[in-house]
Amino acid sequence: MALIFYFSSESRPLPAVTEHVWDKALHTVEYAGLAVLFARALIGEGVGWIAGLALAVALTSAYGASDEWHQLFTPGRDSNIHDWFADAIGGIVGSLIYAGFVHASSRSRLRRPPPR
Repeated sequence: MALIFYFSSESRPLPAVTEHVWDKALHTVEYAGLAVLFARALIGEGVGWIAGLALAVALTSAYGASDEWHQLFTPGRDSNIHDWFADAIGGIVGSLIYAGFVHASSRSRLRRPPPR
């Protein structure tokens, strides 16, 4: 979250990247990463799977909204609802990636032969 805040405070963050990559893709990727971290933390702390994934999406989306509000006060930046939509989609994608990764790793553990 600190890294997202830092780059949102920049008038032109990472111009070599942002000039060549669609900004909505960047939003989706960075917020997917945040959602993975939220999901891992919440589920790891004992929040149920469904509630943990839903809460990870909600928290990611809320942080995306607060980031867009923050950009209203950053010179050279603007607030854009389409960026927030990309952030929310990133939250959904990240939560699904986390769920898929955990599901796949638990299935592979079931297939391993027991140690001798």
